[in-house]
Amino acid sequence: MDIDVVKEGINSLVRAGYYENRDKLFDDAFRTMLEVRPALKTEMAIELYKGGRISLSRAAEIAGMSIEGFKNVLEQRGVKIIVKAPSEDKIRKGVELIIG
Repeated sequence: MDIDVVKEGINSLVRAGYYENRDKLFDDAFRTMLEVRPALKTEMAIELYKGGRISLSRAAEIAGMSIEGFKNVLEQRGVKIIVKAPSEDKIRKGVELIIG
Protein backbone atom coordinates (compact mmCIF):
# COMPACT_ATOMS: atom_id res chain seq x y z
CA MET A 1 0.00 0.00 0.00
CA ASP A 2 1.28 3.46 -0.89
CA ILE A 3 2.48 5.44 2.15
CA ASP A 4 0.60 8.56 1.01
CA VAL A 5 -2.64 6.59 0.85
CA VAL A 6 -2.04 5.27 4.37
CA LYS A 7 -1.32 8.76 5.72
CA GLU A 8 -4.41 10.18 4.05
CA GLY A 9 -6.48 7.25 5.29
CA ILE A 10 -5.37 7.94 8.85
CA ASN A 11 -6.16 11.64 8.52
CA SER A 12 -9.56 10.90 6.97
CA LEU A 13 -10.56 8.62 9.87
CA VAL A 14 -9.65 11.37 12.33
CA ARG A 15 -11.51 14.02 10.29
CA ALA A 16 -14.57 11.76 10.06
CA GLY A 17 -14.63 11.53 13.86
CA TYR A 18 -13.84 7.83 14.20
CA TYR A 19 -10.86 8.81 16.36
CA GLU A 20 -10.23 11.84 18.54
CA ASN A 21 -6.71 12.20 17.14
CA ARG A 22 -3.91 10.27 15.44
CA ASP A 23 -2.54 8.99 18.77
CA LYS A 24 -5.88 7.37 19.62
CA LEU A 25 -5.96 5.74 16.19
CA PHE A 26 -2.42 4.42 16.63
CA ASP A 27 -3.25 3.07 20.11
CA ASP A 28 -6.24 1.22 18.67
CA ALA A 29 -4.22 -0.09 15.73
CA PHE A 30 -1.44 -1.28 18.03
CA ARG A 31 -3.85 -3.08 20.38
CA THR A 32 -5.55 -4.71 17.40
CA MET A 33 -2.20 -5.83 16.00
CA LEU A 34 -1.33 -7.49 19.33
CA GLU A 35 -4.71 -9.27 19.38
CA VAL A 36 -4.22 -10.55 15.84
CA ARG A 37 -0.56 -11.49 16.43
CA PRO A 38 -0.33 -12.42 20.13
CA ALA A 39 3.25 -13.74 19.76
CA LEU A 40 4.29 -10.10 19.39
CA LYS A 41 3.31 -9.54 23.02
CA THR A 42 6.04 -11.94 24.08
CA GLU A 43 8.58 -10.33 21.76
CA MET A 44 7.68 -6.88 23.03
CA ALA A 45 7.89 -8.02 26.66
CA ILE A 46 11.32 -9.58 26.08
CA GLU A 47 12.70 -6.44 24.45
CA LEU A 48 11.30 -4.13 27.13
CA TYR A 49 12.69 -6.41 29.84
CA LYS A 50 16.12 -6.69 28.19
CA GLY A 51 16.27 -2.91 27.99
CA GLY A 52 15.49 -2.59 31.69
CA ARG A 53 12.29 -0.70 30.96
CA ILE A 54 10.03 -3.11 32.86
CA SER A 55 10.32 -5.68 35.64
CA LEU A 56 10.24 -9.43 35.20
CA SER A 57 6.73 -9.63 36.64
CA ARG A 58 5.44 -6.85 34.34
CA ALA A 59 7.07 -8.52 31.33
CA ALA A 60 5.43 -11.84 32.20
CA GLU A 61 2.09 -10.06 32.55
CA ILE A 62 2.43 -8.39 29.14
CA ALA A 63 3.38 -11.72 27.56
CA GLY A 64 0.39 -13.38 29.21
CA MET A 65 2.56 -15.89 31.04
CA SER A 66 3.44 -16.89 34.57
CA ILE A 67 6.72 -15.54 35.88
CA GLU A 68 8.24 -19.02 35.72
CA GLY A 69 7.00 -19.49 32.16
CA PHE A 70 8.49 -16.17 31.13
CA LYS A 71 11.77 -17.07 32.84
CA ASN A 72 11.83 -20.25 30.74
CA VAL A 73 11.35 -18.23 27.54
CA LEU A 74 14.16 -15.89 28.56
CA GLU A 75 16.42 -18.84 29.28
CA GLN A 76 15.61 -20.42 25.90
CA ARG A 77 16.49 -17.13 24.20
CA GLY A 78 19.73 -16.74 26.15
CA VAL A 79 18.51 -13.61 27.93
CA LYS A 80 20.00 -13.10 31.37
CA ILE A 81 17.53 -12.65 34.18
CA ILE A 82 18.14 -9.39 36.00
CA VAL A 83 18.08 -9.70 39.78
CA LYS A 84 17.98 -6.40 41.61
CA ALA A 85 18.93 -6.29 45.25
CA PRO A 86 16.59 -4.36 47.53
CA SER A 87 17.77 -0.94 48.67
CA GLU A 88 19.58 -0.57 51.97
CA ASP A 89 16.59 1.33 53.35
CA LYS A 90 14.20 -1.46 52.39
CA ILE A 91 16.45 -4.07 54.03
CA ARG A 92 16.70 -1.97 57.20
CA LYS A 93 12.92 -1.60 57.41
CA GLY A 94 12.50 -5.34 56.89
CA VAL A 95 14.98 -6.13 59.65
CA GLU A 96 13.23 -3.67 61.99
CA LEU A 97 9.90 -5.30 61.22
CA ILE A 98 11.27 -8.76 62.03
CA ILE A 99 13.29 -7.81 65.11
CA GLY A 100 10.88 -5.22 66.39
